[in-house]
Amino acid sequence: MKTGTRNTLIKVIEFGRFTISTPVKRELIMNELFIDKLLLFFLLEDTGIIGDLTTASLPDTRCKAEVLAGEDFVLCGLPFFERVFTLHDKDTLFKWFKAEGSEVEEGDVIGCIETSAKTLLTCERTALNVLQRLSGVATQVRRYVKALEGSKICLLDTRKTTPGLRCLEKYAVRVGGAKNHRFGLYDAVIVKDNHIKLYGGVAKAVKAIRNIVPVTTFLEVEVENWQELEEVVDVLEHVDMVMLDNWQAEDVPRAVRLLKSKKPSVKVELSGGITFERLKELKNLPVDYISTSKVVTQARWVDIKVEVVSSTANLQTP
Repeated sequence: MKTGTRNTLIKVIEFGRFTISTPVKRELIMNELFIDKLLLFFLLEDTGIIGDLTTASLPDTRCKAEVLAGEDFVLCGLPFFERVFTLHDKDTLFKWFKAEGSEVEEGDVIGCIETSAKTLLTCERTALNVLQRLSGVATQVRRYVKALEGSKICLLDTRKTTPGLRCLEKYAVRVGGAKNHRFGLYDAVIVKDNHIKLYGGVAKAVKAIRNIVPVTTFLEVEVENWQELEEVVDVLEHVDMVMLDNWQAEDVPRAVRLLKSKKPSVKVELSGGITFERLKELKNLPVDYISTSKVVTQARWVDIKVEVVSSTANLQTP
């Protein structure tokens, strides 16, 4: 493996109202105030009402540190890594040698930080927690996306995310190369098995919900068997997408033909029991989307560390 590799410095761009030095590879609309509040909460979780006891007696001098890759992975989370530091000290400086969404190798120097010694030691763990988690998700997603190469199917995530981290993990999904399903209960309708039971059937559920939501609301129905599929066909004019949940691969083409014959514009999603090993079997099915929670729930943290290299550094000079 390579060790200590430095690439050309990434051009500085704007992300919200603060400057970062790495381009975001996939656009994702985010409420900047929400992100700041979230990252500040993470910092407060670690610092409490007193602050960092271990660094309290340390002289507040400037220092330089390197961000190092301990293994191969897809890099994700640099905007949030930076923001953790700049929330604490707006004068923190960064140089990045690897771009957001790039594949780094063990031993690579990802970038450099210059900040106060107290800020570095106070923020490094929180910033690394975010970077390691999001890079892990992006790495897992990239693996699944590559397995679907050559297929017209788009990979989607789900709402099975770590509490408090949904917007960040869904960002990582996009950096990894997939797309996002709905973010929450508020941005789209999905009529699932328990809804069908409590409403008293597919048709009753779809009609009741479509009657009260805004006309622009996206509506999807989950079906588990042929009976439910036939029921959804009867109200297909109100439906934008149908999810085939836990269907056998051999039954999928027939189900898709039925749906598309009734409404060519309807989208079809395959979900339930989707594993990496099954993608080869599923990649040529005539569905529009495959969704799986495993790109997030089975993603592991990757190995990244921050190491101090100097107590007197100036990243503003070449």
